[in-house]
Amino acid sequence: MFNLFSLRSGSDSAAQRGPNKWDWILLPVFLALLGLLTFAALQMSRPFAVGDVLPVSLDPWYLPYYLLRTILRMFTALTFSLLFSLIFAAIAAKYLTAEKVMIPALDILQSVPILGFQAIAIAPFIAFFPGNLLGVECAAIFAIFTSQAWNMAFSLYQSMRTIPPELQEAASVFRLSPWQRFWRLDLPFAIPGLLWNMMMSMSGGWFFLVAAEAISVAGQDIRLPGIGSYIAVAIDARDGTAIVWAILAMMTGILVYDQLFFRPLLAWADKFRFEENPGEIPPDSWVLRWMRNSHWVRRLSMAMWRRLAVMIGWFRLQPDTVPRPKRRIMQLPWLARAFDIALVCAMLVATLQLLQFIHSVVGWREVAHVVGLGALTLLRVMLLIAIASLFWVPVAIWIGLRPKYSQGVQAIAQFLAAFPVNLMFPLVVLVMVKLDLTPNIWLSPLMVFGTQWYILFNVIAGAAAIPNELRLAADNLGLKGWLKWKRVYLPAVFPSYITGAITASGGSWNASIVAEYVTWGDTTLMADGLGSYIKQMTEAGDFHRIALGIGVMCVFVMLLNRFFWRKLYVLADQHLR
Repeated sequence: MFNLFSLRSGSDSAAQRGPNKWDWILLPVFLALLGLLTFAALQMSRPFAVGDVLPVSLDPWYLPYYLLRTILRMFTALTFSLLFSLIFAAIAAKYLTAEKVMIPALDILQSVPILGFQAIAIAPFIAFFPGNLLGVECAAIFAIFTSQAWNMAFSLYQSMRTIPPELQEAASVFRLSPWQRFWRLDLPFAIPGLLWNMMMSMSGGWFFLVAAEAISVAGQDIRLPGIGSYIAVAIDARDGTAIVWAILAMMTGILVYDQLFFRPLLAWADKFRFEENPGEIPPDSWVLRWMRNSHWVRRLSMAMWRRLAVMIGWFRLQPDTVPRPKRRIMQLPWLARAFDIALVCAMLVATLQLLQFIHSVVGWREVAHVVGLGALTLLRVMLLIAIASLFWVPVAIWIGLRPKYSQGVQAIAQFLAAFPVNLMFPLVVLVMVKLDLTPNIWLSPLMVFGTQWYILFNVIAGAAAIPNELRLAADNLGLKGWLKWKRVYLPAVFPSYITGAITASGGSWNASIVAEYVTWGDTTLMADGLGSYIKQMTEAGDFHRIALGIGVMCVFVMLLNRFFWRKLYVLADQHLR
C-alpha cells in the first residue's frame, strides 16, 4: 500500500543533525508570512454593521494588503473544499444508494451561479455574526468555496471509482478495514489528480473573485478589502492603470503560493504514482528539498506523522472477522426500492411546486423565453468545450508525459486559469466597439476562457499517472503515431478528461453570467443568453426571474450531465479502466 504518512522515504539523518544555514534563513521568512496571515485574519473579525462603508483604494500601495486578505480567504475556502471532497467522495464511491442522490445533487450545485449562492448565504452569515465583519467574510469565503469544491469532489470520486482491481484485492488480503482502506489506498491513489484539481480550484476562486468580494446586501454594496473589490472599483472608474496593477499583484500571489505550497505538494505526491518504476524526471521543489534537510522541520514533521499514523489503527478488523469483497449494492432490495420511491415522490412534489410558481408568478411565456435563451447558451457551451478539447487534450497529454515541461508550464497555466475575465473587459469593449462586432458571437469565447483549464489540468494529471510500464510496453510493441494515441494515451486519460469536461461545462454556464453581459464604465455589451438574462434581472432586483433563470440553468446542466457526460463517465468506468 501507499505510504501516506511520511515526508520522505529514507533515513532520518537530517533530524539527527543540527540546524543548517538555510534553517536560519528560510524559517524566519515562513514565520513572518505566518505572522502576516495572522494579522489579516484578525482584521477579518473587526466590528462591522450593515451600513458601514469599507473603503477600497486604487492606490497600488494597498495591493499587498489586499492580496494577503484575498489569499487568506481562498485558502480558507480551499480547506473547507478539501474536507467536503473527502467526505463526499468517500460516501458516494462506496454506497450506491447515496450515489443516486449525491451525484445529481453535485450536478445541480455546480450549475448554480455564484450569485445564487450569495443570495442564499449572505443574510444567514450576517445574522450569525451580528455586529462583526466575520459574517460578511464568511459569506465571501462561502462564495469562493462554491467555485472550488465541486471539481475537487468530482476528481476524488472519479479516482476512487477507478482504483485498479489488483490494489483492491491487495487491500482485502491485508485485511484493511474501510477506514484503513481509505487512508492507505483510496486517498493516496487519488492524491496526484486531487492536487491538480486543487490548483484548478484556486484558479477558479480567482476567476469569480469579483463576485465573491463585492457583495450586495440589504440594498447596499459591501466591498471587502481584496483584489476582487479592487478590480470592481477599477472597472467602475475605467482605470486601466489600476487593472495593470491588479494583474501584477495576481501574478505575484500565484507565483508565491505555487512555489511555497503547490509545487512542494506535487513533488511529494510523485511517490503515489501507480507504477513500479518511477518516471525519468520526478517533480522537484526547492522548498521540499529544504524541508527534507531541515533539522527543525524534520523533527516537527516526524512528530506530527507519528501521531497521525496512530489514527490508522482505529477501527481495525477483528481477528475473527472474515473480509468480504467490496460491494456497491444494497443488502436489502426492499430498502433500495423504498428509497427510489421516496426520490420519485420528492421529485413530484418539487415539480408541482415549480408548476405553481410558474403559473402564479412569472407566466409560461416568460418560461418559454428563458428556455430559448438557455438553448442559445447551451449551444455556445458545447461548441466551446468541443473546440477547447480538440486543442488542449493533445497538448495536455504531451505535457503530462514530460515532467520537465509539466513543471515549467504549471505556474503559467495557473495564472491563465486564474485570470478573471473581468480584467479583459477594457480590451474586449474597445475592440468590439471599434470593429462593430456582434456580441452574440464575439463575447462567447469569454465563457470558456477561465474554464478550459479544467480540461488541461485534469488531462495533465491523467497523462502523468500513466504507468511507465504501459508506455514501455507500447514502445516494445512498435505502436506509433495515431495508433499509439488511440490504443494507449486517449483511453488512459479519458476518465480524467470526462472529469475535467464536466467541470468545465458547469463552469462555462456560470461564466456566462460574466461573459454575456460585459460592462466597462458606462459602456455595456450584451449577448442573448441565459447568463445575460440572470445578470440583468440581478441588477433590476427581480428575484422571481432570478430564481427562474437559475432554475432553468440548473435543469439544463443537470440534463446535460445526466444524459451526455454521465454516459461517457460510465463508459470510462466500465470499459476503459
